[in-house]
Amino acid sequence: MAALRPSTEPMLDDPPSACTAPARAARSPRAAEPRWSADAVMALFDLPFADLMFRAQQVHRAHHAPNAVQLSTLVSIKTGGCPEDCGYCPQAARHHAGVDNEAMLGLDAVLDAARAAKEAGATRFCMGAAWRGPKDRDLAPVLDMVRGVKALGLETCCTLGMLKDGQAEALRDAGLDYYNHNLDTSADFYGEIVTTRGRGDRLDTLGRVRGAGIHVCCGGIVGMGESRRARAALIAELASLDPPPESVPINHLVQVEGTPLHAKLRGESAIDPLEFVRTIAAARIAMPASMVRLSAGRRELGEAVQALCFLAGANSIFYGDKLLVTGNPDVDADRQLFEKLGLRPA
Repeated sequence: MAALRPSTEPMLDDPPSACTAPARAARSPRAAEPRWSADAVMALFDLPFADLMFRAQQVHRAHHAPNAVQLSTLVSIKTGGCPEDCGYCPQAARHHAGVDNEAMLGLDAVLDAARAAKEAGATRFCMGAAWRGPKDRDLAPVLDMVRGVKALGLETCCTLGMLKDGQAEALRDAGLDYYNHNLDTSADFYGEIVTTRGRGDRLDTLGRVRGAGIHVCCGGIVGMGESRRARAALIAELASLDPPPESVPINHLVQVEGTPLHAKLRGESAIDPLEFVRTIAAARIAMPASMVRLSAGRRELGEAVQALCFLAGANSIFYGDKLLVTGNPDVDADRQLFEKLGLRPA
């Protein structure tokens, strides 16, 4: 099959009564802080399913081309050996998930992967490293990768862990467009998942990224045993960042044997598929202008649930058969799904 090509579909004008008052407030620069409360997002979750989907579609069409989906490819440039204890992550050195501590990829290998991603239709290339945060000696080769990927005409994104003063500016100067650093889950549930990195550390890094003028990519993971209230609180906090993230990845937990969450949940899904769709819809309503990305776990969701997620306002995916160290639908499967649904690349 040929590579997917960008859509020329125009965005629709705001319908005069399409968006709810909370959604209008969420995109108003004069809105009082916080833009959204956990209670307000909970009220969205509690709507009848059809009503929630209808409102999410209205908000989506008011801000985005309704059938266009942005394609990103994510590659691990440094795999394994991370000192953190994130309960979901097979790359943590303390977990026994069969992931080796590998050397960083060379520049040529990264650029070859970026060229292949572009040829397949991706418009953004994301580079991930399993670090607590990059040392300056680690950052130098990453800067060369950013410059090289940028020169290929792709948007650039990195997820390298926590950044120190000056590192965000170095990435910006190399041509970085987006930096990913997720909040993972709500503040109340966070300690159940991670203990080696505080929530404030994550917010500090997001502040450095925003201060350097780099676009923010920030979302979380659901299906880790959290409550609906915790999912609502995460979305409320993301929506109340000033400004909200330009990209919001929503990950469906992929349980990897050897991680604490696999041991706790025993491989059984901890979130109903329709509850995941509700999460996407609530994120779309609360963050109207953001790109809401279906991230890890798409393969496990299947085509029907993915279709509902696109209807709920998801308009970005990770594209390619691998996400860091976990599986993802292959390119041909995504092309076939797009054809079935009448979707086009943004």
